[in-house]
Amino acid sequence: MAKQARNTGRNWYVIHTYSGYEDAVREALLQRIESMNMQDKIFDVVVPKETQIVMKKGEPKTEKKRLFPGYVLVDMNVDDDSWYVVRNTPNVTGFVGSGTIPVPVSAEEWKVVRRHMGETDAKFKINFEETDPVVVLDGPFANYDGVIQTVDKEKGKVKVLITIFGRETPVELDFTQVKKK
Repeated sequence: MAKQARNTGRNWYVIHTYSGYEDAVREALLQRIESMNMQDKIFDVVVPKETQIVMKKGEPKTEKKRLFPGYVLVDMNVDDDSWYVVRNTPNVTGFVGSGTIPVPVSAEEWKVVRRHMGETDAKFKINFEETDPVVVLDGPFANYDGVIQTVDKEKGKVKVLITIFGRETPVELDFTQVKKK
């Protein structure tokens, strides 16, 4: 039985793994490619990740987050041998496709994945939404209560309505300067 549609050649394919084992699958697969001399059929293995800024103990930290938990991308020519090597790697549950035939990632999908992975600026992981009650942590409005009016995830800023002298005043702050009440 053929393991791929005819004449698809070299493509990126998606394999499904147990969640949390993506990096282990990548390492195991790279070792298997080397030990089984599959370099001419399996060319690259990628766990797509993007950089995010998250708050840990009140401090902004940069983390790599998996874009697709439970999935790994493999650049390969699918034939019976290469299919077997990938499919029988520990913690791989199968290829994404129809039945046993892997379906290649489209050029458009691959562009989107590459764009997310190639972003040099870290994205802010902001857990705030409009109307959330917050407390300002530092700056001239430290210890003031407020309500989030707008969230700008690209810049890592929030606009907070703070009551000063009996009037609501919008103040733009970094997301690191506020915390949920």
